Amino acid sequence: MKVLIAGGAGFIGSTIASACLDEGIEPIILDNLVTGRKEFTAGRVFFEGDIADGDLIDEIFAAHSDIEAVVDCAALIVVPESVAEPLRYYTENVAKGIAFLGHLARNGCRRLIFSSSASIYATGADFAVDEDSALDPLSPYARTKALFETALEDISSTGEMNIASLRYFNPVGADPKMRSGLQVRRPTHALGKMIEAYRLGETFQITGVDWLTRDGSGIRDYIHVWDLARAHVQTLRRFDSLFPSEPRTTYQVINLGTGTGTTVRELLGAFATVTGAPLPSVETERRPGDNAGAFSRGERAAKLLDWRPQHSLEVGIRDSLTWFEKRDSIIGPDDQA
Repeated sequence: MKVLIAGGAGFIGSTIASACLDEGIEPIILDNLVTGRKEFTAGRVFFEGDIADGDLIDEIFAAHSDIEAVVDCAALIVVPESVAEPLRYYTENVAKGIAFLGHLARNGCRRLIFSSSASIYATGADFAVDEDSALDPLSPYARTKALFETALEDISSTGEMNIASLRYFNPVGADPKMRSGLQVRRPTHALGKMIEAYRLGETFQITGVDWLTRDGSGIRDYIHVWDLARAHVQTLRRFDSLFPSEPRTTYQVINLGTGTGTTVRELLGAFATVTGAPLPSVETERRPGDNAGAFSRGERAAKLLDWRPQHSLEVGIRDSLTWFEKRDSIIGPDDQA
């Protein structure tokens, strides 16, 4: 099997590509390298360019006419940045995504896996959500994901393309073989900020302590990126079975989480367990676009994909720390990408 991975030089896309390679699936990488790293494409077929470039998409399919499916990981994902630059986010995540769909359809693509986000869910009383839970995206980033999912569902309804939207919770960790990991120098998510504070001897900021969670801090579902990648391999392997003809199904939504909610304070405790010492912290105000968070519930991924996460939060923290040490040697401590 051969699969095109858009955004395949980024954190998640490159890990999916590695999992595919390990399972005998050949990844073809497309990335404009705005946030992706060329180092992550080593030894893989790589096309540098934009998903909205129709001529390039035609070139890829002409050279690899045996591509059987596409994984779309190409997106901007930083919530505070989306609040400051909503036009950029709607352009990159929605407008270019729609153009990409047109190019794929023209080239006969009938199988698409979309990297969506659990940030689109409304916060429930117990913070647990399943695929049928209400949606209430609170940031421009989350709204681009929700809007694009609406377009995908409508487009799939014609039967021209079957589409699976995999709603990610909060990826942590790195490829266990350390082929790639989080590539950005100044991460904005909680674990990345903890690691940054730990390595620089700084104080970690708990952004928002008045949420209606058990300890006032935000709650998330932290899933190891390798488990996330394995779920994509399972989706590729089982893709056609996800779309039965009776009842006619052309669009499928699947949550990818652990089923366990972890607050920021609890994450700090797990971080201390891994490092052997507590990390100094201070309470601050919420960030623009933040929400209380959510964690996954339900069995759809297990039922449809025969998939369950295998890595603990502590393993995710440990692998993240290992990767951050390695990253400086391959990217450089002064590279701000």
